[in-house]
Amino acid sequence: MERLDRYDLKILAELQRDARISNQELAERIGLSPSPCSRRVKQLEDDGYIVRQVALLDRKKLGLSLTAYVLIGMDRHTPERFEHFQEVIRQCPEVLECSLVTGMEADYQLKVVVPDMDHYQQFLLGQLTRIEGVTSVRSSFVLNQVLSSTELPLGHLRG
Repeated sequence: MERLDRYDLKILAELQRDARISNQELAERIGLSPSPCSRRVKQLEDDGYIVRQVALLDRKKLGLSLTAYVLIGMDRHTPERFEHFQEVIRQCPEVLECSLVTGMEADYQLKVVVPDMDHYQQFLLGQLTRIEGVTSVRSSFVLNQVLSSTELPLGHLRG
């Protein structure tokens, strides 16, 4: 990891809060003139610190009111079995996150967002349980989201 200076860290923090900010506004907030600020943003992109910029949507306004965390158990722990599962899951737009996990009685943890319980049941029975190798599925449903953030903590990078 290259050494990030205080300007780089400020740029990353500001862009995490609002990627639509103009270069002029960003430069003012971090204390640089626009040209060097723009060059730094480009360098952060080229170096892979900024992967992409996206729009965050209001899932409830879009009718996606049910969020489930799903633990998946697999029958065999082979690279081929895991690769197949991951290929299938990548094709499921309902799955926002998929992590191979340890420390619990599951191999994968998914974050699934759907309109309602009927849609979840269709996803569960029509897709998830049909994936070869899936032996167990345990679902937990979000009642109230206390915190949701896309901002990564950067404090550990400050010298």
